[in-house]
Amino acid sequence: MRIVFAGTPEFSVPCLEACRASGAQVVAVYTQPDRPAGRGRKLAPSAVKQAALAAGLPVEQPESLKSAQAQATLAAYAPDLMVVVAYGLILPRKVLAIPRLGCWNVHASLLPRWRGAAPIQRAILAGDSESGVDLMRMEAGLDTGPVLLERRTPIGPDETGGTLHDRLSALGAEVLAEGLRRALDGETLMAMPQPDEGVTYAHKLDKTEAKLDFARRALELERTVRAFDPWPVAEGAIAGESVRIWGARAVDRAHDATPGEVLAASRDGIELACGEGALRVTALQRPGGKRITAADYLNARPELRGVLK
Repeated sequence: MRIVFAGTPEFSVPCLEACRASGAQVVAVYTQPDRPAGRGRKLAPSAVKQAALAAGLPVEQPESLKSAQAQATLAAYAPDLMVVVAYGLILPRKVLAIPRLGCWNVHASLLPRWRGAAPIQRAILAGDSESGVDLMRMEAGLDTGPVLLERRTPIGPDETGGTLHDRLSALGAEVLAEGLRRALDGETLMAMPQPDEGVTYAHKLDKTEAKLDFARRALELERTVRAFDPWPVAEGAIAGESVRIWGARAVDRAHDATPGEVLAASRDGIELACGEGALRVTALQRPGGKRITAADYLNARPELRGVLK
């Protein structure tokens, strides 16, 4: 079986390795063009490109797959199957029709919930108790294709966007490996159409969402802190100083304070008044500084110690 793999971020790399280990032949790897990164904004290759080059695989980086030339280049690889994992570019109908066996996608949610760009973070923000990965046969709609295989996993009470990302990345490689093994054995995987009920969309993350509104419920803000770790990282103010908030826990506490006001401060955390309950900040980052504990922050701001309202 000849496979063309398409992916871009670190999430996709284990799936690329699963393709290589399957016994199929990875004839080309597609990834997005190099993008500016870091303080110097120098062009940097994607994680998938780095893995592909290290494995000696041909790499293609078209700006789009809509042109006849890009489609001809893909067709020249004569793929039996195209595997797409967080590629980031739209595949036109003509591209979907090129591989003999179609195109498979590994998606980090339990479809039809959380179709779209940011399913991992949206699941945490919504308070979902479960997530997973679906191996889906692609069609023209956004994550609308029938599901071939699925793996489920609980979302823990301390789960962050980063930890769930890593677990689903590994789980995606497992489900893809099983699908490839069965296909290589000559099996035709049963494609289950997605139900019409329960469709939700995981819109792309926006940095403006990271600014905490303390008029909201503390539980919602805790989920925001966890979902936006490691990016874009929640932001809020503590007694007039803007900080990035890396760790926080919702506290069931009655008060009549103004949202955002410091209610208590100790080595265990800094409690900020919310529209309902309080948010206990346990890890944070001052402007230009590094991530520190609440105890270290109070050493720098001793005037907050002992506040209790």
